[in-house]
Amino acid sequence: MKNPHDIIIRPVLTEKSYNDMQDRKYTFIVDINANKTEIKKAIEQIFGVKVEKVNTIRQRGKLKRMGVYMGRRPSYKKAIIKLTPDSKEIPFFEGMAQ
Repeated sequence: MKNPHDIIIRPVLTEKSYNDMQDRKYTFIVDINANKTEIKKAIEQIFGVKVEKVNTIRQRGKLKRMGVYMGRRPSYKKAIIKLTPDSKEIPFFEGMAQ
C-alpha cells in the first residue's frame, strides 16, 4: 500500500473550494494514479475524519506556447471529499477560511 502522504499532494485553495467548505466538502490535488478507495483511506488516516464520498476529476494540462513552440503543463487529478455529518472538520482548512 502507498503512503497516504504520497496520495494526497496538496489542498486546492480557491474561492469555490472555500464556498464548498460550508457543505463539508474539501478539495485536494491527488496522485494521478490513485483511485477513490485509496483517496478515501488516505484522507481518513491523515486527518482522522470520516469520508462519506469521493468525486474525482482528471484535469488535462493547459496548452502553453512560447514563441513558435507549443507545450503543455502537467495534467493532474482533483478529488472533492464530502465528510459525513457526524465527522469533525479538517482543522487545516478552518484556519485558512477565516
